[in-house]
Amino acid sequence: MLVGVSEIELFIPASNSLKEKRFVLESLKKRIRQRFNVSISEVGDNEKWQRAVLGVSIVANESKFIDKVIAQVINFIELDGRVELIRYATTIY
Repeated sequence: MLVGVSEIELFIPASNSLKEKRFVLESLKKRIRQRFNVSISEVGDNEKWQRAVLGVSIVANESKFIDKVIAQVINFIELDGRVELIRYATTIY
C-alpha cells in the first residue's frame, strides 16, 4: 500500500474576504473529490484572504497511479480560472 500526499499553494486574486475565499475553495474541493476520488482539505494560510494551501492525499497500490491522479488534480486546478497555482510538492510514502 502506498500513500501519495501533495501540498498545493494557491492564490485567489478575486477574493476580498474570507467568505469569498471559502466559497471558491469549497466549490473547488467538492469538484476535485467527486472527479478524482481523493481526500482534500485546506491545511494552511487559513486566515489569509487570497492565499490557501490545500492537502491532497490518495491511497493506491502503484506509485505510477498516484503520480497520474495527482497530475490530473494539478491540471484541473490550473484550468480553474478562479485560482492561480503558486507551487506544489508531492511525496509518496
